[in-house]
Amino acid sequence: MQSQNEITPVNRGDIRALESVALEATRSAAVASYEWVGRYDQDAADAAATRAMREALAGAPGRGTVVIGEGEKDDAPMLFNGEVVGNGFGPEFDIAVDPLEGTSFCAKDLPGALATIAFGERGTLWSPGPGFYMDKIVVPPEAKHSIDLDDPPEQTLANVAKALGKQVGELRVMIMDKPRHKTLIERVVQAGASVQTPAGGDVGGSLAVLLPTLDVDLLLGVGGTPEGVMTAAAVGALGGGMLGRLAPQRDEEADAIRAAGMSLDRIYSCDELVAGDAFFVATGVSGGTLLGRPQTREGAATAESLLISRNQIRRIAHTTFDEAAG
Repeated sequence: MQSQNEITPVNRGDIRALESVALEATRSAAVASYEWVGRYDQDAADAAATRAMREALAGAPGRGTVVIGEGEKDDAPMLFNGEVVGNGFGPEFDIAVDPLEGTSFCAKDLPGALATIAFGERGTLWSPGPGFYMDKIVVPPEAKHSIDLDDPPEQTLANVAKALGKQVGELRVMIMDKPRHKTLIERVVQAGASVQTPAGGDVGGSLAVLLPTLDVDLLLGVGGTPEGVMTAAAVGALGGGMLGRLAPQRDEEADAIRAAGMSLDRIYSCDELVAGDAFFVATGVSGGTLLGRPQTREGAATAESLLISRNQIRRIAHTTFDEAAG
């Protein structure tokens, strides 16, 4: 398969010149994992996405370090923390990655599965060490100064509603449908807000807050740290608000975080999670309101991507052609 997206030479330090690399990485992962949509094999879908993304990143100009990957948390096929990608000729850069966000959506042919990645200048993406989960709040730009992770959810709702010029009863809140969120969902509903509860899709939920056409006012709850850092790249680029704090789900995870000298109490701002120029890319796998699924026709595969960089959102349809198909 030969892609229309050619990898162009990159100047040292010009992180945005790597956008075509990121687009090719998520496109390749999305098309590869799409073969497993509806086949009820999460591991195979994840492996296909990871293999395709790794191959795409191998030829990237420069030297990229995976600061935060997904494999350790889910015992999944890895693009693992500390893995080095690229051809070594060009800039150094950081990567946060989840080759297949929403593996269960992909396996069950439900909307919302994405191939995702964030690129940042070297040393700008926060590394959570052994922390796999984090509590987070994501809000639009108008509410960025109204949030505090130490506030109870009722106070958060009141503050965000005021900042957005709404009543609490008008707020739409995204919270993943997980057992750990049972009480949080109940309190938000009792406060009067409406709640969307997808089974997963932490990154997609955060993007819904940032994109006004999707009509979501804030995201609350505990999700993965890879998703958190990728989300921060998008939030920071678009001027939104985000706070995060490590939220271990097992005693072993908490012990490892303390052993690494990290705090379980510290609240990280968006600027601390991504402390420099960065951008975020997602490509649709199983379709949905955010991004469509890949389409294959007459030897050509077209995928739909979203690229978020500083004050800019771009939707991109990119096509690859199977030379063997003639």
